[in-house]
Amino acid sequence: MGMKILFVAALWSGLVTACRAETPATNGNNMRIQINSTAFTEGQPIPSRHAYDQKDISPDLQWSGVPSMAKSLALICDDPDAPNGTWVHWVLYDMTPSMNGLPEDLPKSPTLDSGAKQGINDYKKIGYGGPCPPPGKPHRYFFKLYALDFRPNLKPGLTKEELLKVMEGHIMAEGQLMGTYQHK
Repeated sequence: MGMKILFVAALWSGLVTACRAETPATNGNNMRIQINSTAFTEGQPIPSRHAYDQKDISPDLQWSGVPSMAKSLALICDDPDAPNGTWVHWVLYDMTPSMNGLPEDLPKSPTLDSGAKQGINDYKKIGYGGPCPPPGKPHRYFFKLYALDFRPNLKPGLTKEELLKVMEGHIMAEGQLMGTYQHK
């Protein structure tokens, strides 16, 4: 009987560890946020007006499913298909959880009227920096929204890596919208 209890305890411990390992940055919840845009749909091309070498305006985003207990939201947009590794296009944080979206062409200022802060993208600029892949196959651009269990009240200008460190263990829910872009 004692061996059975030890086996079950070891199995349970392994299951708990496996579940936690799936999303180490979360606080153990697996809630999903739905993200949409009127500019493009999941897996479809992002219009050229949002490209870095065109108008370079941020797309509108709408979301639902933010947990009622969330204290703040953060958004990261990046391109994992960039030739030298993942390229960060947008870092936005300290958004109030009551927000249900962002308008198109958000100002590229460090702090927005809502109190949200913008970080540094890989163009070394504040705010949104649109797609600008080399000619060839389409790249994927992931707009990832995170609901956090605290409001970090950070200074503007953080990098993606700095923000991810602060968010570690505080993610209540997340969602993503992926669009593509290709230079012809």
